[in-house]
Amino acid sequence: MKFAEDDKLVTKSIDTVTKSVVKYMIKNGLRLCTAESCTGGMISQTVTSVAGASEMFLGGVCTYTEQIKMKLLGVKKETLERFTVYSEQTASEMSLGALEMFGADAAVAVTGLAGPGGGTDEKPVGTVYVSVRNREREIVKRLNFYEEYENLDRRKIRMLTTKAALGMVMELYENKKAEAGI
Repeated sequence: MKFAEDDKLVTKSIDTVTKSVVKYMIKNGLRLCTAESCTGGMISQTVTSVAGASEMFLGGVCTYTEQIKMKLLGVKKETLERFTVYSEQTASEMSLGALEMFGADAAVAVTGLAGPGGGTDEKPVGTVYVSVRNREREIVKRLNFYEEYENLDRRKIRMLTTKAALGMVMELYENKKAEAGI
């Protein structure tokens, strides 16, 4: 699949999911935080671009290096050595660390390869790991954008990651709403 010829389509879908997240979190008295690496703060910026986000967004950290992931978020050195910085395990520890740091109800964490270099056969550019969690459960996904889209660049990977991560926040709470019979 080609990336949308017109980035306005992607931007519109990001705006739609972001507004849904903000509205849902405010309505339910929930607070969100982020721990970002490859998106460089784009998720935080996207959330805070919605009017009223201050009612639900506590803040975010951009932990671009392994040292800062360990120091601020408590990512274990052993995790980085065994699974690498680009892994489900690292994303999971990042979201847990952010949840604890901010005292939020939900956390989003992302780490991955936005390129253009750094990819491998096992983890090509366009491989991103996202962890979304609340106090009860976690969803972790490996996103393989290189399989779905042609002509990816850093900006497109960051945009697609932002959209997917915020969609996962809604997914986290969709199951909660279903369990409650809503």
